[in-house]
Amino acid sequence: MIRYILQKIGYALLTLFGVVTVIFFLFTILPGDPARMMLGQNESPEQIEIVKKKYGFDKPLHTQYLYYLNDLSPLSFHSNMETDYTFLSEGKYSATTLFTIGNTTVVIKAPYFRESFQKSGKEVTAVIGETLPNTAILAVSAIIIALIIGIFFGIISALVKDSWMDKAIQIFSTLGMSVPSFFSAILFAWFFGYVLHQYTHLNMTGSLYEVDDFGEGKYIQWKNLILPAIVLGIRPLAVVIQLMRNSLLEVLNQDYIRTAKAKGLSTYQIIRRHALKNSLNPVVTAISGWFASMLAGAVFVEYIFGWNGLGKEIVDALNTLDLPIIMGAVIVIATMFILINILVDIIYGILDPKIRG
Repeated sequence: MIRYILQKIGYALLTLFGVVTVIFFLFTILPGDPARMMLGQNESPEQIEIVKKKYGFDKPLHTQYLYYLNDLSPLSFHSNMETDYTFLSEGKYSATTLFTIGNTTVVIKAPYFRESFQKSGKEVTAVIGETLPNTAILAVSAIIIALIIGIFFGIISALVKDSWMDKAIQIFSTLGMSVPSFFSAILFAWFFGYVLHQYTHLNMTGSLYEVDDFGEGKYIQWKNLILPAIVLGIRPLAVVIQLMRNSLLEVLNQDYIRTAKAKGLSTYQIIRRHALKNSLNPVVTAISGWFASMLAGAVFVEYIFGWNGLGKEIVDALNTLDLPIIMGAVIVIATMFILINILVDIIYGILDPKIRG
């Protein structure tokens, strides 16, 4: 079992290394001069040189790549003689020195995603820390909606197989999986936030926290979560309905279900006591993958509804070419996706020894 876990962790680290490599070269080579992006249009040649020297933009590309890996790595190496040691002396790294060998200091620290180009030197870590919790709340809410409604309609669809209600639910599921999230977001925002606003009292746009009109700080506005959570949950909802229906139909044909019927148990008792828990395995498998995907899929939903999450931050950063935020956000999302999938694989390996090989 330990070998299996170490193998999965090794695959995850290799995958993450590949993601970081692709992200670095993609956003370093294509966009242009990062020093000019940081300074804007009023830069002088002297200012450009200062920025390039400070952040290592004047170094060869492979050296910049090694510096970036060093910034991201929890265990990093710093030369006491070179400019990258200034990250320690200026306090940009909250690091603990492990040991020093010659002119090289080895430290342990949190990953450093550098500073935003457009937010007056604000660290990318701080930007992600402010927006990621909002995205997580949105994703969890969407998953809960998808599970509750999806399991309910999946059970109904299985119990009334081939009826008009079953066919209607299947049509809804197909539409839910095929309609793009950004289109659903626009439609829901317009219909429920504008056309029916006097009845729903929901806003077309709005985030979890809103500023008080009297300047008394921020307050939580839970109703702004309803529409984006529903829209984000539509696609996994459709998948849960299909999986639950098919799985339940298969379970209901098992011999032990026939035995339960022969003993006089009602349909409700059979579903609750026997069939439901055995039908949930494929649903749990799908949801574990969908939760990770939602962190990336929330980009358009957050932007359209004005939800101040990591997805909206990525869109804003793309519009302003704020490369450190884009790179940091993509790496964080990829890391969470990898961690969730490896955790699911390890759990499967514990529950089913045959998977471990």
